[in-house]
Amino acid sequence: MRRPFAGGLTAIGGLCALLVGLALVDERVRDRLARLASSRTASGEIASAGAKLQELVEIVALAVRDQSIEQAPLVIFSLAAIVLLLFMLRT
Repeated sequence: MRRPFAGGLTAIGGLCALLVGLALVDERVRDRLARLASSRTASGEIASAGAKLQELVEIVALAVRDQSIEQAPLVIFSLAAIVLLLFMLRT
């Protein structure tokens, strides 16, 4: 496996893991993912894939904002850890 391909798979895997973790914590994300997987919308109409994806992104962003407000010390610690990791990888 070539390095760029493996790096892309790792990034996609990390995003999927974050999405699954957020779905475990927040019911709104879980419901939206269930609707996306079953291809049903609230009104029963068939919506385009782009509109579904945009709606999912909005719900995830709202859930991330709510969770970051509730878990502020953990978010600050995580951001500090990311900054330190970036500095370590640079040197």
